[in-house]
Amino acid sequence: MKQKEDRAPREHADIKEYKKKGLILVNTGDGKGKSTAAFGTALRALGRGYRVAMVQFIKGKWKTGEAEAAKKFGDQFQIFSIGDGFTWDTKNFEQDVRTAGRAWEKCKEILHDPAIYLAIFDEINYVMKFNFLDPAVIIAELKKKPAMKHVFLTGGGAPPEIIEIADLVTEMKCIKHPYQQGIKAQPGIEY
Repeated sequence: MKQKEDRAPREHADIKEYKKKGLILVNTGDGKGKSTAAFGTALRALGRGYRVAMVQFIKGKWKTGEAEAAKKFGDQFQIFSIGDGFTWDTKNFEQDVRTAGRAWEKCKEILHDPAIYLAIFDEINYVMKFNFLDPAVIIAELKKKPAMKHVFLTGGGAPPEIIEIADLVTEMKCIKHPYQQGIKAQPGIEY
């Protein structure tokens, strides 16, 4: 029998000095999983006993699995769904701008609440992409956040200036999606 080649990484560059800081994390791209990954991070924070708050832009009044799950954590995990639904449902730019503004006010409250360890601004990248909110306004507020506050921004089309200030950026790439095959969104998978 032929011996297999060892392809595992065996070398690791060690960083001499580490620093601690609250991170700005961005999940963007056209692939599925941006919000889902943020929920995974929320679960990690909750498992450590930290408080998490999320503002959902765009998603509207859907009854989602994540909102139901969050209820099981009581006030340790709060979700504020402030969107009016998808833009093809609202068909009203001025209304979308007003709704995004209300959601952003809630984000600022969460951002500066010292009890919240992780703030998730779900779908905010789309809101900036669609010109409902100005990225410069978001960046100015993020620069004033408490030093150890972690902030997760999700949604496709993250503006370059958001990517520039982020500590971690992940781009989700769609290779294949059930919707392209005529399969509708599934409860427990997409919502």
